[in-house]
Amino acid sequence: MTVRVAPLKLVRRPRRLRRSAALRQLVSETVIEPHRLVPPLFVVSGAGETQPIASLPGVDRLSVDRLLPRLEHLLKLGIRAALLFGVVAPGTKSACAATAFDPEGPVPRALRAARSHFGDDLVLITDVCLCAYTDHGHCGLLAETPWGVQVDNDSSLEPLARMALAHARAGADLVAPSDMMDGRVAAIRRALDSGGFEGVGILSYAVKYASAFYGPFRAASASAPKGASLLQDRTSYQLDPRNAREGLLEAALDEAEGADVLMVKPALPYLDILARLRARSGLPLAAYQVSGEYAMLKAAAAVGALDEPAAVREALLSIRRAGTDLIFSYYAAEVIEKGWLM
Repeated sequence: MTVRVAPLKLVRRPRRLRRSAALRQLVSETVIEPHRLVPPLFVVSGAGETQPIASLPGVDRLSVDRLLPRLEHLLKLGIRAALLFGVVAPGTKSACAATAFDPEGPVPRALRAARSHFGDDLVLITDVCLCAYTDHGHCGLLAETPWGVQVDNDSSLEPLARMALAHARAGADLVAPSDMMDGRVAAIRRALDSGGFEGVGILSYAVKYASAFYGPFRAASASAPKGASLLQDRTSYQLDPRNAREGLLEAALDEAEGADVLMVKPALPYLDILARLRARSGLPLAAYQVSGEYAMLKAAAAVGALDEPAAVREALLSIRRAGTDLIFSYYAAEVIEKGWLM
């Protein structure tokens, strides 16, 4: 007796929902809203200054008067926050980074102007680090040790806290320490609270790797490290790219010290860290699509190697999908202006 078996009919549920653009959008799992994008902006002293940055196509250093229209434009796009970096003249830098907490420096001046102009409509975030203000380009102060000249973790905490306090006084909503000194979140929290700024939050660069992808930024901010031997780079205080558990430990320490938001930096090479951190922490998470990631996409698009809108959209979606709440990116305004996220 011959038994006839009906041919297996494949179930094609996922493919049915990919048939048209409208269907694909209807069931899409990951969305990037404008308010989740944060553009980094570079502020300089003076007036009438728009300085193109060769290593970051489409990005400029701006004096305060030129910064305000840029911020106005961001708000119109639906972007609700900006990260400010100060760039000072080489002659004003010193070993003790005194200009980092100068109330008349470019960042405090920009904060006062932006707060006066925009009120609470715009979230103002400031980078807190000494590298752009030291004459040696490191993120902390230097000291002689039995192993030679090293970045001195503990003596660096006081100027970092003073810098954060200067930004809070000028109107910052969030201060963002990016230096990777141990204990700096606690030191900054104490300084803010004792200064009457309990309402100013700390967005910690909690998991910041010693990455090759920072090159264009260091040119933009004139903050490349200088020095021989152990001071040629920042590997003695930034995270080793070979280590994952260490990054999660750093994030846990910053959370325990009072950080309000945790950041992973860079973004794309460390999506695994971001996803693991998302599973461990209930705090808002940020990821920074850094200058090298941006510059690579721009360079590849310029020679026709990549479809820029598609590649940028895919990169940003991967960062959001990994679990971040906020994406810091030099593409923030462009992707909205050109409709690349649709």
